[in-house]
Amino acid sequence: MARALLLLRVAVARYPPLPASPALLQPLLRRHAPSQYRSQLRFLSSLSSSSVSTSSDAPSDGGGGRDGEEDGAKSGGRVDYLGMSDEELMEQCDMGTFKASGPGGQHRNKRESAVRLKHLPTGIIAQAVEDRSQHKNRASALSRLRTLIALKVRRPINLEDYTPPVELLQILPLKSSVRGKDVGPQIGPNNSKFSPGMQALLDLLFAVEGSVSDAAKILGLSTGALSRLILSDDSLRTAANELRASKGLKPLR
Repeated sequence: MARALLLLRVAVARYPPLPASPALLQPLLRRHAPSQYRSQLRFLSSLSSSSVSTSSDAPSDGGGGRDGEEDGAKSGGRVDYLGMSDEELMEQCDMGTFKASGPGGQHRNKRESAVRLKHLPTGIIAQAVEDRSQHKNRASALSRLRTLIALKVRRPINLEDYTPPVELLQILPLKSSVRGKDVGPQIGPNNSKFSPGMQALLDLLFAVEGSVSDAAKILGLSTGALSRLILSDDSLRTAANELRASKGLKPLR
């Protein structure tokens, strides 16, 4: 019996690419096993066959691992929400409408013209209630959503090989030494393109632990010039001061 079991193990080990079917083991059973043990050995060989075929049908570790890594890379990668078109950004939002309260007359409250947008990837909510047109409120809410994404969503920066992106260069003063002549005139807070530059500036401030002087050196500006840029917009100033407070730094004034 012991010899037959040993031969069974040898047979299974000898044919790893193939299922260890009972057909392969029958000669061994007939030749070496006593008659009273043959039924038990057939049962053992069938178990061996089923276990090998199950492992061959399952996905390989290599294939499953690659799929997981690709999914992780996609979810953890840098997403440029502000670079999306209005339609693409709206596809990521849950839109709700409601009746606005407050001044505006009865016509304002008859229809659900107010719009609330929730950006599902980030959870940021923006709304607009001031117009009687739902279409105009939707556009206003989307514009506010872009601003809030710029203020709240931080993207990682590698300072070792950092180069200021174009959207950041566009909001810098002309005196910046890293700002090329081909960038064009400086963009101010009232320009719709200011939000991407504001986001890039806050990303840099976050990377340098809130230090305006360190960020100014990277951007080719004096500390005072960068401080004035930050203070030129109320929302940018608030976001920068909140970031600095989280690092134990004094607010800009």
